[in-house]
Order: sequence, then structure tokens, then C-alpha cells
Amino acid sequence: MSKTPKDPEEIFPGIIDNYTQLFGDDLISVILYGSAASGDYIPDKSDINFMIVLSEEGINSLDQAFDLIARWKKRNVTTPLFLTESYVSTSLDVFPIEYLNFQKTYKLIYGKDILKDLSFDRGFLRMQCEREVKAKLLLLREAFLESQGKEKYLQQLIAQSLGAFVAIFNGLLHLKGEELPRHKRDVIKNVCQAFQMDTGLFEKLLDIKEKKVKLSGPDINRLFKAYLKEVQKLWKIVDRLDKEVQ
Repeated sequence: MSKTPKDPEEIFPGIIDNYTQLFGDDLISVILYGSAASGDYIPDKSDINFMIVLSEEGINSLDQAFDLIARWKKRNVTTPLFLTESYVSTSLDVFPIEYLNFQKTYKLIYGKDILKDLSFDRGFLRMQCEREVKAKLLLLREAFLESQGKEKYLQQLIAQSLGAFVAIFNGLLHLKGEELPRHKRDVIKNVCQAFQMDTGLFEKLLDIKEKKVKLSGPDINRLFKAYLKEVQKLWKIVDRLDKEVQ
């Protein structure tokens, strides 16, 4: 079980068989999410992410999965998210961005589809968007200062932070009543058009995340400062949405 799959579907039968044998009737669903479900999967680079939905009794027996999780990690399968239906249904007010992004791109590979009919309160979603943007702006400023402008550190910071912003962008598009694209680049393009943000800047940030370009020290410093400025602009945009989302 040491070979990374070229196509995530190669491992579906094994995953289903292993988890049904392990949890039996306590297994409600096995759901694929992330890049492996969106079409952005890159063999040997992308992780494979699963959501395992268990009964209330099954969730208290997670120690049964120790060995299984360790074996599947050899094939780039991360530790799954173990959830119950009640946990999901009572978390939509707290984590609407996360569940909206799960719902946007997933594949049900076994059992009950618990994501299909989820709905999201616009007020809760707008509030989390604002909270996340403001918090990430503070973290980016702090990390920028700690980087001392070093090129390698700033490239890593861009790569680590941009995915979170793409998730927030999906929340903003949902608030605008727009369809959510499957691919990151389309999400960036659509949200920048919808909120008059700098499309070229965010596309360049994505190029850095995807290692398509590498900038020199002065260039990446200028880019990062523009990144901070655009995120500052974004929180003001989200704050104004408070009057629209009532």
C-alpha cells in the first residue's frame, strides 16, 4: 500500500472496504473532498482527504482506526475528518465557510449524502467572512514583520495563506448569489470581478503558490505589501456587506 495513486478513484474500493469492515453499521458516509474531488489533484503532491461520518456510538471508538490511518498515509491519504450528522447540523452557524466549501466540491463514495441539502444563514456566513479576513490580516502583518523581507519565507507565507482566502472568496460569492466555480483560479477571477479587487495580484499569488513563478527579494516584497493592502481593502468590503445581508 505504498504507491501514491495517479487517480484518487483507484483507492475508493479499498477505503470503503476497510472502513465498512472497521465500523460496520456505525459507518454512515465516506466523502472525498479537497483537491482530489475538485479536479486539482496532482499525484505525489496533493493530499487525498476524506470525511468519515459515523454514528454517535461509532465516534466514540476512534481508537479502532489507528492502524488503518497509518497504512493509508503511505498513499498520501491524510487523517480523515471524523464527524457525526448532529455535529455537522449544529455547526453551520459557527463554521459556514468550511461547510460551504465542503459542499461546493465533494464526492460521495459511500453511504448517505449529508452535504447535499445543507443551507447557510447569510448573516452567520457574512460574520465569519469578516472575522476570518480581519484575523488573517493581523497574522499576515505579523508574519511579514517576522520574515524580515526574506524571499523564501514570504513565498511560503503566500502558499500557506492563499488557500484560506480562496475558501473565504467562496463565501463571498455565495453571499452575492453567484455560482461557486470548481477551480481556484476561477474563484479568484470571479470574486475580484464581483468586488472590484486586483485580479492580477491574486493570480500572481496563486502562481507563486503553485510554483509557476519565483520572484526576487525586492519583487516579492512589493507583491506582499500589495497583498496586505488588498486584504485591508477586503475587510472593509465585507464590513459593508453587513447592511446588505439582513
